[in-house]
Amino acid sequence: MLSFKHKVFLEVARQLSFTKASLTLFISQPAVTRHIQQLEDQYKVSLFERKGNSITLSESGAVLLEHLTRAKDIEKQLEFELYSRNNKQRIKGELKLGASTTVALYIIPSVLSGFRKSHPEVSMSLLNRNSENIIKAIIDHEIDLGIVEGKKKMGRVMSEPFLTDEVIPVCSAGSYLAKKPKLPINKIKEIPVALREHGSGTLSALKQELSDHGIKLPDLNISLRLGGTEALKNFVLADECLGFLPMRAVKKEIDSGELVRIYIQGLTITRQFFFIQRLGDTNNNLNKAFIRFAKAYYNIKL
Repeated sequence: MLSFKHKVFLEVARQLSFTKASLTLFISQPAVTRHIQQLEDQYKVSLFERKGNSITLSESGAVLLEHLTRAKDIEKQLEFELYSRNNKQRIKGELKLGASTTVALYIIPSVLSGFRKSHPEVSMSLLNRNSENIIKAIIDHEIDLGIVEGKKKMGRVMSEPFLTDEVIPVCSAGSYLAKKPKLPINKIKEIPVALREHGSGTLSALKQELSDHGIKLPDLNISLRLGGTEALKNFVLADECLGFLPMRAVKKEIDSGELVRIYIQGLTITRQFFFIQRLGDTNNNLNKAFIRFAKAYYNIKL
């Protein structure tokens, strides 16, 4: 088991701030400093280099971080295996999840609820960021398992298919665009559009589909970029722009008549959601249990 002072070190190393680590750990900053000093006395090295109000890991600190990160993963795996050894249906542990906006808002909440009810002794947390930042959180050991849009090929990340979603063009019922819900593809450059921010999986899917038609994002009449699915949806509801949004995010508004789906000739935007894990973590039993549960929930063949 990792000692508390080792956990303090991990948090300081993650945030590179004694103050932020104290807030996360719910202890005072002097207590954080004391635990780090105890480790430095124990190992006879300096773990951080202090420059004014900022800190960075020393070479020794980087070595300690590498080993403690592996030790923490082993500790979590050990807890899972020993607890479930005599009862395969009972599992225990901590699962830190991360998901892109569409997944976090519209796909995973019901899965989390079902998994919690089936395995009440598993503590879970969910980080909501765009796909690009979820990948970074995986690499930085901030989370254990991520769900993002699009297959990610990176040296330290492995991906596994989850489910498929569709991104559709929509406008508000009061927009002039609603009067002509079917448009030729060449008209798309003339229509004012609102888009998601860079790093968004929704934007990447749109970019790829437009590229297949010889259209680049700069060719569009972009009125606004917004961070987050809900922000974009609410803007489209209030404006006359065209917005590209996940079908799962706008189904209720389409059914109620608040939003109108626009059909653009030849434009079909689909995207695949993937589970992502760090290379080497694909045998993590808690990750595997959650992936199995999520796929079964959506009736996906395992």
